[in-house]
Amino acid sequence: MYRVKRQIGLTKELQTAVLYAGRRNPAVGVAVLDTGVSPHPDLREQILVFRDFVNEQTGAYDDSGHGTHVAGCVAGNGRLSRGIYSGMHPRCHLVIGKVLNNRGEGRIEHMIKAMEWILQNSREWNIRIVNISVGIAECKNEEKMKELLRCMEELWRSGIVVVCAAGNSGPEPMTISLLGAGKDVITVGCNEGGYFGKAKNLCEDHSGRGPSIYAMKKPDVVAPGTKIISCNSNYKKNPYIARSGTSMATPVVSGGLALLLQRNPEISNEEAKTKLLHTARDLGEPWNKQGWGMIQIQKLLK
Repeated sequence: MYRVKRQIGLTKELQTAVLYAGRRNPAVGVAVLDTGVSPHPDLREQILVFRDFVNEQTGAYDDSGHGTHVAGCVAGNGRLSRGIYSGMHPRCHLVIGKVLNNRGEGRIEHMIKAMEWILQNSREWNIRIVNISVGIAECKNEEKMKELLRCMEELWRSGIVVVCAAGNSGPEPMTISLLGAGKDVITVGCNEGGYFGKAKNLCEDHSGRGPSIYAMKKPDVVAPGTKIISCNSNYKKNPYIARSGTSMATPVVSGGLALLLQRNPEISNEEAKTKLLHTARDLGEPWNKQGWGMIQIQKLLK
């Protein structure tokens, strides 16, 4: 995450200044729908509530590791690394919904229940952002998919920012994940912006490409997602691990928006999205790959 922050312009000084400016505002709640979260020392203080929609267990856990890594990108405080691998907003609150099993697979019914749960409790927990680092390439049950998309639209209409991964089914056109295909979400692709030189990297090849079946211009933005070091669910063996994909790029955007809303809670989700898009940096890539371009946190937070 240290490298990621450098790429997108989030210096330690800027992060500290934003958190200080928003210190009297209620902590921003970020809901993460994923494989769960482990009680990692970098995340324990940030976990506000955990609910398991898959196995109905109590107590935070993550039998995959994917969700813990994503949560660390958003909100890890970097305790075990002396701040080096801290997340974007280390003081936000995490609302964790486990909707995927140990193989990263899930059922649409669980996603729908989790979104309804968020809607019911969004005010109490000050949920301003929902992070969905989950990809769906196809769905045979059209009715259930329509119901899921209706729930996502309802989240947006309620004022919540919905941030979705573009998925890793690229590089062909129209490979955007169905969850990120709609107009009323922020869809995040992965592009390192030349950080690794001219050599191709695995994320930009696999990052889902637009257009989508619902919106002509997708993805909306891109963010770094290659070899991102964040929290490891098996933290006693190794506290951090590197992962790659649009799943990692998505919480970078969610965490950046959480900083914006921490300092300026009066900003609506529509205003936050517009500001994010209009401050992105054009990488000179085709629109169906980069959208508006690479996010620039220093400009977003001005």
